Amino acid sequence: MDEEAQAAAARLVRRLKDGYTITIAESCTGGLLASTLTDIAGASKWVNQSWVTDSNDAKIRELNVDEKTLEKRGAVSAEVAIQMAQGALARANADIAISITGIAGPSNDGTSKKVGYVYVGIASRTWAIAEATQIGGNRQENKEGFVHFALLTAIRHWDQAMELAEQTLQNEIKRREEEARMRALEEIARNQRADAAARSAEWQAQSWSDKSRVPSDANLGTDVEWSGDSGNE
Repeated sequence: MDEEAQAAAARLVRRLKDGYTITIAESCTGGLLASTLTDIAGASKWVNQSWVTDSNDAKIRELNVDEKTLEKRGAVSAEVAIQMAQGALARANADIAISITGIAGPSNDGTSKKVGYVYVGIASRTWAIAEATQIGGNRQENKEGFVHFALLTAIRHWDQAMELAEQTLQNEIKRREEEARMRALEEIARNQRADAAARSAEWQAQSWSDKSRVPSDANLGTDVEWSGDSGNE
């Protein structure tokens, strides 16, 4: 494996060292991708399991690839690459999976796809993608090119997923902060309404109390004092 691919493997492993695990499913590279990752010391901490499934039967049996998809799309297709990655992810219970399915050469085994054509599938527990490229070279060069492309694709999508996850987290924090702010404003408004109601009730009580102190007609004097002799006019 060339130095660029080894460097890409080291870059991917640095991302996995935060506590993530990876699984590999290969269909034309004979375990070369898994070997490149496990060349790095401590690989057992981040590599869960890997599969080499060159035949369609192995893809169906080991990775749960749909037989109808294989018949309709062919082994070298985006759909199969994704299903391979998803199947490996589920069986290995890993955080991310990489699959490779391509035509290493020297012939294309009677398919319509060119030698050197490859699909790489990347799957996590929340998303899955497949990308294709064309490598020009002999069988060994194609296999190495497939692995290098797979590593670079995994790094790019991993970084995008982490960036999206961070943005999603920040948006969630902002949403919760806004909800807390709105709850606080509502609480202030409720307290203000309660205070206003309490002051209104106090004024009403005072008003009725003042009225109760006004003398009623029943308390007015009824005695009349007459001047002079009531018998004379």
